[in-house]
Amino acid sequence: MTAAAPSTVAFDGRFARELAEMAIPWQAEEAPDPRLLVLNEPLAAELGLDPAYLRDADGVLFLIGNLVPSGATPVAQAYTGHQFGWLAPRLGDGRALLLGEITDTDGRLRDVHLKGSGRTPFARGGDGLAAVGPMLREYIVSEAMHAMGIPTTRSLAVVATGRPVLRDTLLPGAVLTRVASSHLRVGSFQYARATDDLNLLRRLADHAIARHHPGAADAGQPYLALFQAVVAAQASLVARWMLVGFVHGVMNTDNMTISGETIDYGPCAFLEAFDPSTVYSSIDETGRYSYRNQPVIAEWNLTRLAESLLPLFHEEQEQAIAQAQESLGAFRRQYSAAWSAGMAAKLGLPEGLDDGVASPLVDEVLSLLQAGGADHTSFFRSLSAAARGDAGPVRSLLPDPSAFDAWSARWIALGPDADAMDRVNPAYIPRNHLVEEALAAATGGDLEPLGRLLDAVTGPFDERPGLERYAAAAPEDFGAYRTFCGT
Repeated sequence: MTAAAPSTVAFDGRFARELAEMAIPWQAEEAPDPRLLVLNEPLAAELGLDPAYLRDADGVLFLIGNLVPSGATPVAQAYTGHQFGWLAPRLGDGRALLLGEITDTDGRLRDVHLKGSGRTPFARGGDGLAAVGPMLREYIVSEAMHAMGIPTTRSLAVVATGRPVLRDTLLPGAVLTRVASSHLRVGSFQYARATDDLNLLRRLADHAIARHHPGAADAGQPYLALFQAVVAAQASLVARWMLVGFVHGVMNTDNMTISGETIDYGPCAFLEAFDPSTVYSSIDETGRYSYRNQPVIAEWNLTRLAESLLPLFHEEQEQAIAQAQESLGAFRRQYSAAWSAGMAAKLGLPEGLDDGVASPLVDEVLSLLQAGGADHTSFFRSLSAAARGDAGPVRSLLPDPSAFDAWSARWIALGPDADAMDRVNPAYIPRNHLVEEALAAATGGDLEPLGRLLDAVTGPFDERPGLERYAAAAPEDFGAYRTFCGT
């Protein structure tokens, strides 16, 4: 069903029009009994969408693609992906649709995208559907990431479909309405390169430059400049993940964006006890996507992007490879700089502090944290109290605080800025036991725990009375945590 766009927002089908070889026109499956579970009203306002309309019957149909605004061209996007290191040449949106693009109130072009909207030609035998729990997980974690200032896709709404979804058991189905700068991925370029259509590859690169890195258009080698911009964006992004203890869980090449936004919150989670080898994904048997490996995998994925773009770098392959290697070499330097600056901020260290002083402090505190098995988020948040003269909270997190006392004496002597620390060390993150509690309740029809959790994590740096349990580590009986892809 097609209707006028909600409010005064004009939809476009730019991706579908400019890259038709990578887009299959498709329609979302009709939901038998759609019901709005959660709506992101601030994001709706950013997009120029009327929240009152979105809560109305027609608005809910719009949110799940059953009422398509004029100007929109819903398509399933094609892309390739290295999944756990193995190439899958034809992935694409198996259970998702790009509704189209809109220009938000700041003049930025944004994708409006559906997840769990039904089977497409890329479904590969899957049912194309999604359950309430995984869609709400993405809503919670993506909005928490946004609140922490980490680039991410956003969640506009989750709508229950009234259709059961069969996984290990029957679960209530849902559709997530997602917003992004775009859904261009490393896998998009792998797909275009595999077609051997140089014109398609060039048009895709031009599209990416226009959408995300317009400064590259004025460079002497615009496609090399595009690659360099993506390298820099991903170095910054992954450093930010590491600084807050975020574990993505499935860093396949189809899950790395060209924009530098975090995408696809499947088996993701946040560190509890600090252990760099932590893996949360139930299917990551080798630890490929462990916390410590995320920078390494990001570099690996960017190497696949470089391979895809080689024909655009230089007509002589040897020169193209040399240029790609030189540009890729910047990743480690940029990641290291972003990580070091972020750790200095977490410790409240003064700007301009000599690296010979800062680096040993950082290395030692991480060793203390790991040896003591302390909760990552609680430890760094409690450090600001120590900077104000009360070391009790942070010492209580460590089984043997004597080593911390020795480290702390040198740290305190540098005059750490406690207020600045509180601006970068969150008090509230989507703690794994609280996420599971909220998802289980919502699956059973109770949305109150979800609302309380969202209230905490969307104001992560502002400690508030009554939210103490949202700042506390998981109880000991919570046990080892595993997450699932949600497909």
